[in-house]
Amino acid sequence: MPQSNQNWPALFYLIVLTCPLTAGGQERPSGQLPAPPPMKFISRDERSQLTAARDAKSRVKLSLELAEGHLASAEQLTQQKKFDSALEEIGSYLGLIDDAREFLGTMNRDKNSTRDLFRHLDIKLRAHLPRLAVMRRTTPAEYATNIKAAEDHARDARAEALDSFYGHTVLREGATEKKSSKPNEQREENKRP
Repeated sequence: MPQSNQNWPALFYLIVLTCPLTAGGQERPSGQLPAPPPMKFISRDERSQLTAARDAKSRVKLSLELAEGHLASAEQLTQQKKFDSALEEIGSYLGLIDDAREFLGTMNRDKNSTRDLFRHLDIKLRAHLPRLAVMRRTTPAEYATNIKAAEDHARDARAEALDSFYGHTVLREGATEKKSSKPNEQREENKRP
């Protein structure tokens, strides 16, 4: 028995020292790193087609047709489990949508023709959102985050198109609060002698 009492502290230290090593030595299964976000770009051929458009309506229509082509290609590549290529197509899709937004942003928003173009953009993007959602659901998690970001980007572009359609006739909540406080201050100033 005296020998076991002497070995007890050594055995205890041996257990204490090896426990962290075994716990640290076990690697927890980590998921794959997320895929890099798609690069938004427009090819030279598409850029030359857009610059050759004769008027604003044909340019926006062409932008949306090209974007829809890239979206259809991304859907096919997703079904074929070629997710990297699908993200490249999503990048081209986003580049064309951004180009249409920037082009429309330079136009006079008070004109009916510009509002019609914004409405056309809204209608097309409304149809694209469910398609992006279906792609996201059938894609592995490391790629799905990028498709979700593309879906959010398209939703923001649609919201921007809708906001510009309403123009200056709709007041924001912050604007109404500021205006309501100013008349009260003026009334109080008018009461003072």
